[in-house]
Amino acid sequence: MWLIRLYVRVLGQLGTDLRIGAVLALANIGLAIAAFAEPVLFGRIIDRLTGSGAAAAAAGRVTFTSLLPLLGAWVGFGLFTIGAGVLVALHADRLSHRRRLATMATYFEHVLELPLAFHTSTHSGRVLKVMLEGSNGMAWLWLGFFRDHFAAIVSLGVLLPLTLFLNWRLGLLLVILVLVFTVLTALVLRKTETLQGRVESYNSRLAEQASDALGNVPVIQSFTRAKQETGELRTTIGQLLAAQTPVLSWWALASIATRASATLTVTSIFLLGTWLNLTGRATIGEVVMFMSIATMLIGRLEQVVAFVNQLFMQAPKIREFYEILDTSPTVHDRPTAQNIERFQGAVEFSNVSFSYDGKRTAIADISFEVEPGQTVALVGATGSGKSTTLGLLHRAFDPQSGAIRIDGMDIRDVSLASLRRNIGVVFQEPMLFARSIRENLQVGRPDASEAEMRDALERAQASEFILRQADGLDSVIGERGRSLSGGERQRLSIARALLKNPPILILDEATSALDATTERKLQVALEEVMKGRTTFVIAHRLATIRNADRILVFEASRVVESGSFEELVAANGRFAELARAQFMVGSGEPGPAPARPVLAAAGGT
Repeated sequence: MWLIRLYVRVLGQLGTDLRIGAVLALANIGLAIAAFAEPVLFGRIIDRLTGSGAAAAAAGRVTFTSLLPLLGAWVGFGLFTIGAGVLVALHADRLSHRRRLATMATYFEHVLELPLAFHTSTHSGRVLKVMLEGSNGMAWLWLGFFRDHFAAIVSLGVLLPLTLFLNWRLGLLLVILVLVFTVLTALVLRKTETLQGRVESYNSRLAEQASDALGNVPVIQSFTRAKQETGELRTTIGQLLAAQTPVLSWWALASIATRASATLTVTSIFLLGTWLNLTGRATIGEVVMFMSIATMLIGRLEQVVAFVNQLFMQAPKIREFYEILDTSPTVHDRPTAQNIERFQGAVEFSNVSFSYDGKRTAIADISFEVEPGQTVALVGATGSGKSTTLGLLHRAFDPQSGAIRIDGMDIRDVSLASLRRNIGVVFQEPMLFARSIRENLQVGRPDASEAEMRDALERAQASEFILRQADGLDSVIGERGRSLSGGERQRLSIARALLKNPPILILDEATSALDATTERKLQVALEEVMKGRTTFVIAHRLATIRNADRILVFEASRVVESGSFEELVAANGRFAELARAQFMVGSGEPGPAPARPVLAAAGGT
């Protein structure tokens, strides 16, 4: 039943092409009726011709004129078959390709909106494989349905029972043969259902391994792992073939049964028809009619078997496609979400707590306030909650409790687009596109002029290496910016954020990939840029945050200290330990008594 439900769901996803789909469906019904009517008319004509000698004495000779209605109907159905076939051939392909691309775009947009937790746990190679194979599988279903499958289903499900009214003995034989074949196909489906699921899991693993290796070619070459990676891929291929072979064997059996049924059906109809004719229970025309119908139905059966086979092969891919498409984004706009053009930049965290898995706390009861234009640094050990805190600010995810406000407004009441438009983020990993420098800069501001781009590059200390590029701003920098050095990629990422010109700026270890000289230059530029905008800095090197208005010290998912650099050193607490470890202050230096922190923070010391 799941297979039928999946098939119906795919057919129901025609969207704007529903009307042309209905026209094609009607054309298929007409084709099925025409295919059924032609042998019936042919049989009637044969009966008229073969009965002409006996009837001559009683009713006069059969003339060509008397056969014209039957001949005209026969020719008419033939012409209709040609016209409807042309209609289906012209539009089925176009509809299929249109829907495939539209479905692919829908899936792509949906995946981009899924939470970071999804992308962290799901390999990008699998996501891409599911998009391509799932949409291709749907395209095949749409194309097959409107070309052959619907007409075959109508023929077997609706028109086949009508043969009982033509000659119930011959019709009953046809129905029984079709039912036997249907049972055989159902048995093959049951035998291979679980096996095909395993096949698809190996296909996904194959895509993940290949994508993982291709994304880390420098590491593979550096550690001479090409043979090991190839060997592991070959192992997965071997497992895939081992799982696929039994499935192919079962469907080969079904194919052989189809061919055998063709011979059995024609032979059975001929033998029964001959006996019925000799006993006066069937005319020659009826025997010829049922021979033609049987031949037509055999062709339909072969289409149905091929269809079921392919549907079964594609079903796991399509089901995987829908599993991702049905994954709900955890972050979305409320119906009443407002569009804010530009914030002033006042930020407030109020008792904010968050957990990625509902078990282990990522941050707990975080509270602090930041005035517009202030610079706040977040320091602490890896995993203490710094990046999670700022991820919540631009709604990479939403907190389980508490609230985050900008200019007094809960950020969940602000549209995602306008919220993120007001926040610029420079990640620790530059995350550049395999496009031109110009296109990478315009990610946050497509309408930026060249003068504005060059100004942003200048302020990010990036102008020098841009001049060395052969095509300047139009130079393509390769996948993830690999044609640039680590420092160059980071400077380009910073320039991208500066060009966006947001009122709130997040720097997540933004200078970690820079050499000491460039870092000093960039620090001066950043300090200039940070004037007049609220800035959050995640830093492990304390020298880069000495002039921050306020420093929040994270430990075990909480803010344990809060204050300026001098205040925290004087407090001789956790921050002072970090400062001494980085030789920012002398060991054992007591410092003056701590002054009152600039801003209060719940959970602080």
